[in-house]
Amino acid sequence: MEGKSLRIYSSEKTFFSKITNTITKLLIPTKVGINGMLIAIKRNGLLKSFENYSEGKHIEEERKKVLEKKYEESYNLYLDSIDKNIIDSVYKKVKNGTASDFEKEALSKYYLIVHLKEEDTTEYKYRKQKYLLELDYEAVKMDKPKIKERYNKFYCNKMESLYKGILKHYSIKLADSLTPGGKEEIYDKIFSTLEDYITNILPLKWKDKQDSYKELISEYEKFEKFTVGKLDQNERIEKNMVLIGISRKIFTHSIPLVVAEQCYIKLLKDVRSLIVDTRIIKKQEKAYELLIRLIEEYNLKLLSTKIYWDKQEAKQEYKKFWDEYKKNELLKETDSKKYIRQKEILFIKSDLKQVQKNENKYFKIIKFYKNKLVEMGVMRNLKNSYSSSKNYIKQNIVA
Repeated sequence: MEGKSLRIYSSEKTFFSKITNTITKLLIPTKVGINGMLIAIKRNGLLKSFENYSEGKHIEEERKKVLEKKYEESYNLYLDSIDKNIIDSVYKKVKNGTASDFEKEALSKYYLIVHLKEEDTTEYKYRKQKYLLELDYEAVKMDKPKIKERYNKFYCNKMESLYKGILKHYSIKLADSLTPGGKEEIYDKIFSTLEDYITNILPLKWKDKQDSYKELISEYEKFEKFTVGKLDQNERIEKNMVLIGISRKIFTHSIPLVVAEQCYIKLLKDVRSLIVDTRIIKKQEKAYELLIRLIEEYNLKLLSTKIYWDKQEAKQEYKKFWDEYKKNELLKETDSKKYIRQKEILFIKSDLKQVQKNENKYFKIIKFYKNKLVEMGVMRNLKNSYSSSKNYIKQNIVA
């Protein structure tokens, strides 16, 4: 009897536990229904206040502030209703084993974002809002076709401001004293956020308004080819080059020129490493071709627009480079082969000057550049030897 009385039963197998679990499962759909109704009510109120606010931008300042405050309040109530749905319904469904794969993934992402609160409250604030909006947007797309068009206007407007906030936050963090690993993490986050925006938000913004985005369409088409299949290292660098190029037209304030420059320099380092680390000639040549395109884009899209330089010497050096580049552009129509060769030489010489500032770190790529210049007949490869027929006599010199 004593042995039986000390036996511990699993709570999952007891009679009362089974009844409780069954009742909970029965109640969950009701909870989902109630929370769904609350979200719908808050969503409708939000859209109305958003439309009043966005349409009333030219009214008197006092009235405008009232509409803005009402919009902010309805937005917060709307987010709270989505958040409550995750805690009350999705969590319980996952716990009781009745959740769909989508709901399981949704809860997993939710906790990853909540975890950010301990590490970075600013990123957590933006990321959580973005996630809650994305979650309800999926529901709107599937179940609410009547309000989809109205919701899209709000969604694009709000997501634009959230992405700008996230990217601005990362730009500020790059100015902090970070370890090399910490900086790499921020660069990866910048590229990932840009990719997320261009994949999910940009197509919604230019739907039926492609004339307003003519400049971006060709850039977007370049990006699209990197959205299918598994990418190698060369393709990942090229994709990030396209992303940072697009950012110069969309996020000029959130990613200021000094941060964009750091991103380009990071990509230059990556492609240089790829060139010297690969042992396959074909891959090395492919990486070298990417390097030439990256140097050109870095100069055209960033350095040519740079107004303030830390050092006047660097500014004068770039001016000299730019004059040579523009002069060579004249050959484009008359002698394309010579144009390509001269441009390649100009770019290699320019980057060689940069890496020679740290020969110990970049000795491999320096050797690669010099070999390329020798191949093109710009440099001569001198043998490391010396001979002399003269006799020398050792003398002691007294000071």
